[in-house]
Amino acid sequence: MKIGVFDSGVGGLSVANAIKKALPDYEVVLKEDKEHVPYGTKTPEVLLELVTPILQSLVNEGCNVIVVACNTVTTTLIKDLRAIIKVPLVAIEPMVKPAAELTKSNIIAVCATPTTLASARYAWLKQVYAKNVQVLEPDCSDWVFMIEHNEIDQEKIDTRIREVLDKGADVIVLGCTHFHWIEEEINKLSAGRAKVIQPEEAIINRLKAVIEQLP
Repeated sequence: MKIGVFDSGVGGLSVANAIKKALPDYEVVLKEDKEHVPYGTKTPEVLLELVTPILQSLVNEGCNVIVVACNTVTTTLIKDLRAIIKVPLVAIEPMVKPAAELTKSNIIAVCATPTTLASARYAWLKQVYAKNVQVLEPDCSDWVFMIEHNEIDQEKIDTRIREVLDKGADVIVLGCTHFHWIEEEINKLSAGRAKVIQPEEAIINRLKAVIEQLP
């Protein structure tokens, strides 16, 4: 059994590592597209052209299921990709629903790329699950570049997180897998003020359910 994992860059590695730890008996094949990172500023049309052949290559290599470890791709393209790719796709998207259920202040923050925040799927998630919740969207547009190139500007990250904390956010959603690499720093900043959530555990649970249903 092979599990494919795809992301534009290093974000997928954190997801692949989590899957390997949870499902050690399965082979995990990770593909990235570092040549075209970041995805979060590209149009859906460009993304579809970039992503389709990479996912197809995972199918060709024998992957039985593929984790799309990219919130940007999921929120803009997942329906199109499911129509093209002939194995199950497990998708990652911002955890708006869990955040809305967890918040006590009725204020949450979603850290995500511009393309994710502009997507119809993300708008739908907010409309359905966060109708009575204020959703803050700090400017994280340069975070992927910083993380991908290991040029972390701690002051910039601190400023963005403190802004949403000072506005009352008590749940912070990491809506980009690249941001999992700075989760520890964000947790330290948010300690005692906000809960930081990301989808790796939920993705593994979903992946297990999909694997059980495979022929």
